Amino acid sequence: MKLLAFSDIHCNRDACQEIVAAAGDADLVIGAGDFASQHEGLAETMDMLEPIASKSIFVPGNNETLEALSAATYARVLHGEALREGEWAICGIGCAVPPLPPLPWHSYDLTEESAAALLAEIETADILITHSPPKGVADEARGLGSIGSTAVRAAIDRLQPKLVLCGHVHDCWGRSGRIGRSLVHNLGPSVNWFDL
Repeated sequence: MKLLAFSDIHCNRDACQEIVAAAGDADLVIGAGDFASQHEGLAETMDMLEPIASKSIFVPGNNETLEALSAATYARVLHGEALREGEWAICGIGCAVPPLPPLPWHSYDLTEESAAALLAEIETADILITHSPPKGVADEARGLGSIGSTAVRAAIDRLQPKLVLCGHVHDCWGRSGRIGRSLVHNLGPSVNWFDL
């Protein structure tokens, strides 16, 4: 399977056009959250991504809610759920985990405890899509340090998916690391290819 993945598009028209143009060669497209910017522009961004919605799986970021994303796209949206794509078990969880420090706008966040409860329901995963990176891998934010999720990391330790795709921490776009057998990659708003 040829997989195209991205995150944190934040209403960027050029990035949307680049992703849609490249997606013709993809079997599956994954978007790891933050399509909107501070809960604005989601409908317009989803309109730009509509040509690839039928082959896409998205998770919400902290800049849009699960409900808003689900209502704005025909793509499959995961949050604490799993599905099968051919032979592959794919699961996802959105939001900022743990919650961000107070912001002048409402960030769509989950506590570590809530994220752990959602992830505990998942029994197997070949691909794990998370908006927040796991604690200690591609999670260093300027001025904040390591802001990754311990719940996501524990799920990776338990499930050992082949591939973990995340975003959220802009300072770490393009960075990868390993947790056991799992490759973790912080995507960013460019075209990222994976062959499975």
